[in-house]
Amino acid sequence: MNGTQRSDIKPGLQVDIVLKQDQRTGRLTRGIVKELLTRSGTHPHGIKVRLTDGQVGRVKNIIGASPTPPA
Repeated sequence: MNGTQRSDIKPGLQVDIVLKQDQRTGRLTRGIVKELLTRSGTHPHGIKVRLTDGQVGRVKNIIGASPTPPA
């Protein structure tokens, strides 16, 4: 699933994003969505999000629910 629809992305989802400094290379960074930063319903380059570790980028792939920590 691509990340151009805001309605597809929720906090807690695991996603691949492209950071600003990686836009030329297209290098992906995986993380868990903390908050959505793009206000519009769609964006052609991906919805901008902040990950739980503080990194900000545009969603390229939605992986799914965040992995549960081992009990």
